[in-house]
Amino acid sequence: MWAASCLASCCAACACDACRTVVSGISRRSARIAYCGLFALSLIVSWILREVAAPLMENLPWINHFHKTPNREWFETDAVLRVSLGNFLFFTVLSFLMIGVKNQRDPRDGLHHGGWMMKIICWFILVILMFFVPNEIISFYETISKFGSGLFLLVQVVLLLDFVHGWNDKWVGYDEQFWYVALFVVSLVCYLATFGFSGLLFHWFTPSGQDCELNTFFIVMTLILVILFAIVALHPAVGGSILPASVISLYCTYLCYSGLASEPRDYKCNGLHNHSKAISTGTVTVGLLTTVLSVVYSAVRAGSSATLLSPPNSPRAGSGKPLLPLDKADEQEEKEKNKPVTYSYAFFHIIFSLASMYSAMLLTGWSTSVGESGKLVDVGWPSVWVRILTGWTTAGLYMWSLVAPILFPDREF
Repeated sequence: MWAASCLASCCAACACDACRTVVSGISRRSARIAYCGLFALSLIVSWILREVAAPLMENLPWINHFHKTPNREWFETDAVLRVSLGNFLFFTVLSFLMIGVKNQRDPRDGLHHGGWMMKIICWFILVILMFFVPNEIISFYETISKFGSGLFLLVQVVLLLDFVHGWNDKWVGYDEQFWYVALFVVSLVCYLATFGFSGLLFHWFTPSGQDCELNTFFIVMTLILVILFAIVALHPAVGGSILPASVISLYCTYLCYSGLASEPRDYKCNGLHNHSKAISTGTVTVGLLTTVLSVVYSAVRAGSSATLLSPPNSPRAGSGKPLLPLDKADEQEEKEKNKPVTYSYAFFHIIFSLASMYSAMLLTGWSTSVGESGKLVDVGWPSVWVRILTGWTTAGLYMWSLVAPILFPDREF
C-alpha cells in the first residue's frame, strides 16, 4: 500500500513537472498553436465523456431530477454540451478582455501570450463547474449553439474563399509558364474529383427501384452550380480564374456528400446504411479535423479577417517618442513594446467560441438525432439541411465575389 502511494505521488510529481516544462516552452510565436492545442484537447475530452460519462451523470441528482430517467443518449449529449459550454465561456471571456488591444505595450498582450498554467487551470475549473449548472442553462446553450454553429460555418466559407483567391493570385503573380501549368493541373484534378465524386453520390444515394427525388435534386443542383461556377468565372466580363472555381466545386460536392451521408440510417435512399458505423465515425472525424484546421487557419488570418474588433493599424494615442534619449538596448526594447499587434486577439478568441458551439453540434448530431440513430453522431435531418444550406451559401458567396466588382466598380473588394 505504501509503495503504491509513493508510486502515485512520483507519477503526479512527474506529470506536474512535465506540464510546467511544456507551459514554460510556450513563446509568443507558439501561443496561437497552444490555443489550438487547448481547443483540440476540449474535443478529445468531449468525445471521451460522450462515451463514458453517462452512467455517472445518471446518479447526479441535480442533473437527473426527472420522474423518469432519460435514455443514455440524453446524458451523452448533455456531457458534450457541458464541456462545450465551459470551453465557450473560457474563450468568450478572453475575447472580451482582448477588445481594443492595439500594440504590445498593452498589459493584455502579456495575458494573451503568457500565463498558461493559470489559463489551463481556469479552463479546467470552468469545464468542471459546468457539470453543476442547472439543466435549463444547458438547454438554453444548446439552442443558441445552433445559431453560433451556423455563424461558424459562414466564417469557414469566407475563409475558404479568401484562401482560394489568395492561392490563385499568388500563382498567377509569378507570371511563369510553370505556375500556369500547375494551376491548370490542380484545376483539372479538382474537376475530375468533383465529377467522379458526383457519380458515386448517384450510386450511393439514388438506389435503383427507390423514389429518391430529394437526393437526386441535391446532387443535380450541386452539378448545376459546378457548371455555373466555370461559366461565370471564365466569362470575359468577369475575368476570373478556373482554380478557385474548381476548388469551390469540389468543396460544394463534399458538402453535398456530407449532407446525404447524414441522412437517418433507416432512410431507404441512404445507400450507406450497411456501413453506418464506419461512415458515421469517418464523417465526424473529417468534420472535427476540418473544424480544427479552420480554427488554425483563422488564427493565422485573424489580423486581416477582422479589422472590426481590433484593427492592427489603429492609430495610437501620442507620438510614442520618449521625452529623454535612451541607450540602444532600451531603445530596442521600446520599439518592441510599441509594435502593433499582428492580428486581432478578440476575433481570434471569438473564432474558438463559435468553434466550441459547432463541435458540440457535430458530436451530438445537432442535439436532435441521438434518439433516431443511437450511437451515431452527426446523423439526422437537421445535419442534412445544415450541410446542404452551407453548400448553397458557399456557392452564393463565391458567385457574389465574382460579380460584385462588376456591379459596384467604385468599391474595393
